[in-house]
Amino acid sequence: MLLGLACTAVGFGAAEVREFTLDNGLELIVQEDHRAPVVVSQVWYKVGSSYEHEGITGVSHALEHMMFQGTERHPAGEFSRLISASGGEENAFTGSDYTAYFQKMAKENLSLSFEMEADRMRGLTLPEQEFAKEIKVVMEERRLRTDDKPESLMAETAMAVAFETSPYRHPVIGWMHDLEAMTVADLRAWYERWYAPDNATLVVVGDVEPRAVFDLAKRYFGPLSSSTRPAPKPAREVAQKGQRRVTVREVARLPQLLMAYKVPVLTSAVANPAQIPRAEVFALEVLAELLSGGDSARLPRHLVREQEVAASANAGYNLGDRLESLFTLEAIPAEGRDLAALESALRREIERLRSESVPAEEIDRVKARVIARKVFEQDSMFYQAMLIGFLESAGLDWRLKDQYLDAVKAVTAEEVRAVATKYLTDDRLTVAVLEPLPAPAAGRH
Repeated sequence: MLLGLACTAVGFGAAEVREFTLDNGLELIVQEDHRAPVVVSQVWYKVGSSYEHEGITGVSHALEHMMFQGTERHPAGEFSRLISASGGEENAFTGSDYTAYFQKMAKENLSLSFEMEADRMRGLTLPEQEFAKEIKVVMEERRLRTDDKPESLMAETAMAVAFETSPYRHPVIGWMHDLEAMTVADLRAWYERWYAPDNATLVVVGDVEPRAVFDLAKRYFGPLSSSTRPAPKPAREVAQKGQRRVTVREVARLPQLLMAYKVPVLTSAVANPAQIPRAEVFALEVLAELLSGGDSARLPRHLVREQEVAASANAGYNLGDRLESLFTLEAIPAEGRDLAALESALRREIERLRSESVPAEEIDRVKARVIARKVFEQDSMFYQAMLIGFLESAGLDWRLKDQYLDAVKAVTAEEVRAVATKYLTDDRLTVAVLEPLPAPAAGRH
């Protein structure tokens, strides 16, 4: 079959990025990096836990597990065995907005990666007996990573309270009752709906020639059929009308505090630039670095070393989420200090951001840290591919990655103060606290 070709090229430092589209809708993005004779290949499907609904939460992650359990051509385990035998590495990961599969290998083995990924893109068998075993693995993973980890349980609870209607309220791994009720038919319906070339982005970074990669993709992915699926319904969060609070009481060693503010992300600015200028999103990025980017940042400097009210304190923000997200402050009180004192100290830091302009030398130092981190991350072929995949999975143009550094450089102290004033307010805030319970005495039930 003759495939149509749409191709663009842009510069990324010394690297060239080229984009191709196959007739069946598969998007291929190739970035040359000739420093070593290796290649990273990643297949990103635009589906994750934020596409799920009540009753099937965790289905995207469960399907990720089953993607290694065989096709008609390759039985369970053969994918991993063949990649390993070629000297390569492979794995997968699921997030709120994507599910991705990757291989890192010698460049001459890229055809093996494409052959295997194309085979399981539309040819997964999903045997009942393998599902019965794998879903137990997923449930045990949930127990170990969430149910038996108080800080993870608190964070999961905070998300479910902060978001009322947004699917970000669902954990990626799923609620246990949904996992217990999940069937292989649920996975098969999910697979048939979302796993298709027209819902996938293939990202290749390494010592390759883009046209040759396209020819290889055409050979293996070109014959696959696209899918017909309705566009996902809008997944909007209702307006929050006041502060929300939740307490998690669980056996734990230390108390913990999480303050989460609803904030826009890059997709918000792209979709609605009149109300959410793009500069606000990058100001939030700089604000997170200002608060917790290294030992000289405000939270470790003020709360940990000077006031000694916190044992640790961090801020977090991800501008690349697909939907409205959270700006978070997480902290553990210092010995002898309580959660109320810790929350008061964090609130004073927020109030200071709203009432005082950040000194010029401090804002310059913070921006330099953000830029340096992003530049150093480009040393990794894997990260270069990840950045492209993240943007595309969020519904953004991958070319935005080349605008990041200039956007950060342009952030002003007044813009940082403005976003703190606009978004770090109680009407957008959810506060979650972990109150430790004592461990049950041995022998007591």
